[in-house]
Amino acid sequence: MTRRKNTRDKILKAAAELARTEGSAHLSLDAVAARAGISKGGLLYNFPTKAALLKALVQDHIESFGQALEERVAAGESRPMAAEYFRLAVEELEKAKQPPSGLLAALAEDPELLTPVRQFNRRLLDRMKEGSVDDASVLVLFLALEGLRCQKLFGTEVLSAGERALVLAKLGAMLGEP
Repeated sequence: MTRRKNTRDKILKAAAELARTEGSAHLSLDAVAARAGISKGGLLYNFPTKAALLKALVQDHIESFGQALEERVAAGESRPMAAEYFRLAVEELEKAKQPPSGLLAALAEDPELLTPVRQFNRRLLDRMKEGSVDDASVLVLFLALEGLRCQKLFGTEVLSAGERALVLAKLGAMLGEP
């Protein structure tokens, strides 16, 4: 791994932590540089603007989820893409880790920074529909899981653990998951 890649990753990690712990309003380039333990010049070398940093946070989130999904599909037992998406989303929802606050920071700064998320989701949905005999079930699955993921992201979860388990069991049954 190159030194620049290490620095870039360090900056992205610091920015995400800062947004998560201090809130997106406190995500300044100075604060990110301090949290990453690098000079502001070093930060600006990698990300010349705050918008570039936020764009990279969004892209990092997309790539991480996309890579995990592709690994599952490649290693899957000929399960449809929708089934792999379901399993990955459920695992993500059940993790105790904090939501990707870089997305919130990007949304607060400029909603257009989330355009790559919309594009990724559209491609994902199209791929899931390609391998499906029931487009309506794929659409319901996608909307329900994305709704649960968004509630976690915004900290607006209202379902009890039992209610969420009930919803996930119903979605799994739609897919024929055990």
